[in-house]
Amino acid sequence: MSKLPILALLILPLLAVILGGYLAFTGNVSTTDVVLCVVGVVLTEYGITFGFHRFVVHKAFEPHPALKAVALALGSMAWQGPVVNWASTHTKHHALSDKEGDVHSPTISGFIFAHCEWLLEMSSDQMNEIRAKWGGRYLKDPMIAWFDKTFLWWALASLVIPFAIGGWSGLLWGGFIRIFFSSHITWAVNSVCHYFGPRMFTTTDQSRNNAIVGILALGEGWHNNHHAFPTSAFHGLTPWQFDFTGLTIRIFEKLGLVKKVQRIPKEYLERRRTEHINSEILPLQPGDEGAPTEASEAKAA
Repeated sequence: MSKLPILALLILPLLAVILGGYLAFTGNVSTTDVVLCVVGVVLTEYGITFGFHRFVVHKAFEPHPALKAVALALGSMAWQGPVVNWASTHTKHHALSDKEGDVHSPTISGFIFAHCEWLLEMSSDQMNEIRAKWGGRYLKDPMIAWFDKTFLWWALASLVIPFAIGGWSGLLWGGFIRIFFSSHITWAVNSVCHYFGPRMFTTTDQSRNNAIVGILALGEGWHNNHHAFPTSAFHGLTPWQFDFTGLTIRIFEKLGLVKKVQRIPKEYLERRRTEHINSEILPLQPGDEGAPTEASEAKAA
């Protein structure tokens, strides 16, 4: 991919946050600015988790066409690339998670690389190869293909709308500062959630559940759960694992706006959980307190 737009995505929002911090310190921030930023982060992040991730990639449910269009529009406004690029990259990540070839594995290439450096390292040819290998199935959906093709217009709209509402200040907070927070929240799933947090299930990678990212990323931070059950519409699998996106899926299901919601049977969840707990219990080694000795073993024989 061209390095210039990626650098702009990294640097301009950072500069905007620095400016926003100064304005906040001097008392030059309005309620409108804060609302534009917070609402913008939530809506675009929701477009990523509900639209790009759980629907497009994992087919965890089937949304009503109108809801599908709204989700794809919001995801495109997040400035995280065209939907097929996003979906293809994520598909490859699942196929090779924390193994050689994973697009953004912190266990192989380090935390910073997994967080955002991988965007700078990836060339246009590499992205095209990923799309060619992993993206064909997504392009078969006419609506997904259309939003993929019109990505730039939706991304620009996400800047025009806050500018129309709040002027230059609205553009700063609802545009660039919003992009900073939504981007880093999503990237934290790739980095933080493969480094910090407990594991409920045994998986072939280092995915972990992180409560802070779970809240900020609208449920995406229960990452070990997700890697254990990728097609599940719900990432929070216990009452205390708050999954905002999962909650809305339940509401939409009751309203008839989504169907074919994928759930993991409780019996299977419990079996996988028990297997993980058992795998964590290591056998006693010779010399450990309570471990059998040669004499005790001989006596028992």
